[in-house]
Amino acid sequence: MAENDLPDQDFAPTKKKKSDDESEKRRKKITPGSLMKAIIRSGEGQEKPVEGDQVIFHCTTRTLDGIVVDSTRLEHGGKGNPIRNVLGKSKTILGFLEGIPTMTKGEVAMFKMKPEIHYAEEDCPVTVSDDFPKNDELHFEIEMLDFHKVKVVGEDLGVVKKIISEGQGWECPREPYEVEARINAKTIDGKLVLSHSEDPYSFTFGRSELPKGLEMGIGTMARGEKAAIFLSKTYMTKSSLMPMIEDHEEIQFEVELIHFIQVRDMLGDGRLIKRRIVDGRGEFPMDCPLHDSLLRVHYKGILLNEEKTVFYDTRVDNYGQPLEFRSGEGLVPEGLEMCVRLMLPGEISLVTCPPDYAYDKFTRPATVPEGAHVQWEIELLDFEMPKDWTGLSFQEIMDDAEHIKNTGNRLFKEGKYELAKAKYEKVLREYNHVNPQDDDEGKIFLNSRNSLHLNVAACYQKMGEFRKSIETCNKVLDASPVHVKALYRRGMAYMLVGDSDEAKKDFEMMISIDKSSEPDATAALLKLKQKEQEADKKAKRQFKGLFDRKPGEIAEVGGDVKDDKIPDKAENEIENSGSEKDISKTDLDGGVTDSEHEPEPERIGFLGRLWPSGRRIIAALGLNRCSIL
Repeated sequence: MAENDLPDQDFAPTKKKKSDDESEKRRKKITPGSLMKAIIRSGEGQEKPVEGDQVIFHCTTRTLDGIVVDSTRLEHGGKGNPIRNVLGKSKTILGFLEGIPTMTKGEVAMFKMKPEIHYAEEDCPVTVSDDFPKNDELHFEIEMLDFHKVKVVGEDLGVVKKIISEGQGWECPREPYEVEARINAKTIDGKLVLSHSEDPYSFTFGRSELPKGLEMGIGTMARGEKAAIFLSKTYMTKSSLMPMIEDHEEIQFEVELIHFIQVRDMLGDGRLIKRRIVDGRGEFPMDCPLHDSLLRVHYKGILLNEEKTVFYDTRVDNYGQPLEFRSGEGLVPEGLEMCVRLMLPGEISLVTCPPDYAYDKFTRPATVPEGAHVQWEIELLDFEMPKDWTGLSFQEIMDDAEHIKNTGNRLFKEGKYELAKAKYEKVLREYNHVNPQDDDEGKIFLNSRNSLHLNVAACYQKMGEFRKSIETCNKVLDASPVHVKALYRRGMAYMLVGDSDEAKKDFEMMISIDKSSEPDATAALLKLKQKEQEADKKAKRQFKGLFDRKPGEIAEVGGDVKDDKIPDKAENEIENSGSEKDISKTDLDGGVTDSEHEPEPERIGFLGRLWPSGRRIIAALGLNRCSIL
């Protein structure tokens, strides 16, 4: 029985943990003679509980005349359930806070407390009924049944766990893992109320098949661990597998976590599920493949139709050879790679995948219909970590960086801008640890880093994140203020966000710095001018006749106006090694164009220029089409 068996005590959960300063402030209230202890029966050994330990004890409270006013014991009118406290965390009277840590296991002691040390303490965290003699000096007879280290699972101390024997590894069950465990339930004083040790429970974590608090405690256990999980009544919720345990304020569950199967909801919506069939070697996730690892897998692809048709098997269709690919390069369907990267060497997993993460956005095998849900049985044989640059020469580092950059360029051409950006950013992170040794190396290094930044900026433009593209170009221009390519790319980004003035400055700056860039800058300025003219024409058409109406007539603003795209080649291209002079041809990946998907820039129309405050009012109201009286 918990301390809330005392008369009308309020044990509302504490929102904030008690600080050491608060405990020390309370202890200063203890004066000589206010707390006295007499040992009735000595305990076992010398070990005593410390802060953070869970203590379990019986308590009988008497007046100095020997009249029992409260007790946890049956023979004195209590329910027979001992009190369970966590020292330094549970709400308790000051006398217990100071006296309990002086006791050993099995000891029986009598504490004599003045009122200011028990329930009459100013701001006492434990309240009692009005008829309780809280203003009297009282005797508290305490029998220390047990104390032990615990893990606090619930902040309100409604769920705590005592480890009986350690498990293996550190991975714990989580939703929606499949778990197998032996479970017994006892009262705090050890009476068995439920036994399920011979026939273990099998349940899916997170589906309320066990009481809420019990599942919370099991969620902190490792495979093979044995633990005692203490639950207060509020955490013993209804469940589908376990009968409701009633008439008990607290229950102690003895749990042995036999096994669990890792099941991961990769997208969080139940569509892409990875279920581990055979455990791998090592610890999850420390021994899983990193980004850019070289992976070797066997897999079998199965259509989720009635026949469960096998459409590919590496052991049959690839002459028994495994599939070998490097992660992060878009060489396999996205769903397959996401799951393999969470596997351990030797692990076998079953993956259920929706079409958009399988073959709808990837080269589809002839036997896989469009929109097909598939299942892969995957075995990760082994993997090689990405190359470590430690100990490599400068030239070897630059060669490897160029290789990774070229992979990013390929991904960019394939329209996989996120993956391409990840490749460029990987090299830029590694460059933080590269130190050129002379001026020649420094120049090569600076050119390579600038090129990578500009490729990242190109990816941001393709992804529609124009402000981030501008920020990335600024990194180059901060180090090299006269970098013509960076000015060009930033100017294009400014144009795409509708900042014509800043775009014009960058294009004009190009001409003043390098006359050879004049054709590209002039073409960009022409495009900028055409876009401004188109915006004005569109505004005029939208507001045509707006001010020609007679009083009382209504003119509708808006209309479907086509905006012809002006093709642009260079803004959609990425950096390759080459001359700094030619902006749009030789030093960029020619042919990497996508002008038909060019995002719509922000425009300021005719009325907006004539009446700026009105434009802001209309925009604030969210009106693209409006009626003007």
